[in-house]
Amino acid sequence: MTDERWWEGAVLYQIYPRSFADANGDGIGDLAGILAHLDHLRGTDASLGVDAIWLSPIYPSPLADFGYDITDYRGVAPEFGTLDDLDALIGACHDRGLRVLMDLVPCHTSIEHPWFVESRSSRASPKRDWYLWADPGPDGRPPSNWNAIFGGSAWAWDAATEQFYLHSFYPEQPDLNWRNAAVADAIADVMRFWLARGVDGFRVDAIPVAIKDDRLRDNPPFRRPGPIPGLTIGGAQDPLWSMNRPEVHDVIRHLRRVTAEFPGRVLVGEAYLPVEELATYFGSGTDPEFDLAFDFELLLSTWEHRDLALAIERSEALHPSAALPAFAISNHDQPRHATRWGAERTRAAAFLLLTLRGVAVLYAGEEIGMVDADPSVLPDPPFDRAGRDGARTPLQWDRSPMGGFTTGRPWLPVIDPQARNVADQSADPGSLVSLYRRLIAARHDVPALGLGAHRSIFGVAPEVLAWVRELEGERVLVLLNVGDEQRRCEVVGLGTDGEVVVGTDVSRTGRIGLQGLTLGPQEGLALRL
Repeated sequence: MTDERWWEGAVLYQIYPRSFADANGDGIGDLAGILAHLDHLRGTDASLGVDAIWLSPIYPSPLADFGYDITDYRGVAPEFGTLDDLDALIGACHDRGLRVLMDLVPCHTSIEHPWFVESRSSRASPKRDWYLWADPGPDGRPPSNWNAIFGGSAWAWDAATEQFYLHSFYPEQPDLNWRNAAVADAIADVMRFWLARGVDGFRVDAIPVAIKDDRLRDNPPFRRPGPIPGLTIGGAQDPLWSMNRPEVHDVIRHLRRVTAEFPGRVLVGEAYLPVEELATYFGSGTDPEFDLAFDFELLLSTWEHRDLALAIERSEALHPSAALPAFAISNHDQPRHATRWGAERTRAAAFLLLTLRGVAVLYAGEEIGMVDADPSVLPDPPFDRAGRDGARTPLQWDRSPMGGFTTGRPWLPVIDPQARNVADQSADPGSLVSLYRRLIAARHDVPALGLGAHRSIFGVAPEVLAWVRELEGERVLVLLNVGDEQRRCEVVGLGTDGEVVVGTDVSRTGRIGLQGLTLGPQEGLALRL
């Protein structure tokens, strides 16, 4: 890994700022709270040892979509702090060798953003064409049949100017018109503003919706699901004309050119697409696009050997040869994996994520096994209309009633701090957080595990995933039993024994014979051959 491409093999840590740590007692996480807890992330022997943090939106917002509806691209929401607070956080992170990524939301703004306020003021407004406006159809219906991702029509009626505007998400999030060069220039200026302040890159939100068909053609009916469940978006229709248009690549190349003005900065794309479509988002050597793009097939997989193996193999087979996969198994938009796959599988899940090739992205709280809140304890009405509050509850730092998150009343309830918290697990070498530390350290210390090529091995044992990671003659054999029964492994052609690099069972140490090696239920083991 070079400093120019520091993200190769890195571990990123996603912070949902409202829920990480509250420094002023108002019940909402803030930048000062993040700063106060950097020791958890990097810089001491007790740190996780991650390489970068990614901040979910901290911009001023009316909170229709909790920061993804932005009113000021160059500001910090008062509940999180100030620009000075952000500068202090970036500086403190850099002092520890920790990079900082921010969310870039280039496809829509808030309905209250000054750009949109001006755009809807008149059909003659100079910013009218900054958004997507259209007359109704002959029958008075919306201009096309496109669905919004959160449900219903993607078109909202504006009575004052008697036209519809487009919103791919909530009506409070009008889509920007990327066919207008002024919009491209405005977003470029936003990027330069943050990059000049020392931000190390961006996670680019929802990029497939950046461009739509300029003729507003209707989408056809829903297509058959792909090989991995959950990757088809559009409800009763296939969003062929409203998402993932070929011109999206022009937008990404524009973002990349801006980022290239600042060496060593990374662009990470968010696109819920099958890998064969995601593969096009990296561009080419002469015309590059994203440095990284989330491969969500693993996150959306069931905890079944067949489905996990398919997600891994599709990633390896379909990513361009020069591209690295970026895997996450939880995030702020999806149920936590401890809930989806089961709390009893969190150790195996951590081992899976952190021994695969590419970049691993952790979501704050997964290192202690946090689960989703039961709907019965969440606010009614919910903060998030799409039902994602359960995965956004505060991080639990200690076993106190408020989990060490706040001295006030938390914006979402703290779920089970006595059962899961950072302080108790930090003192326990056999805990989940200690496993995460050992796995991340192994990625950094063993070049083959951090940066090596990947080759899967099949037939080792029922329900056992197996692969070899190799770099410059160093080989690491990775074995993971994803089942609930003990399994005897048959490893052929890889020698007689191996030295333990890291495993889910802390008692496994030293050299271990490969012949007749037995794995316990949900046990993972990495051996240097």
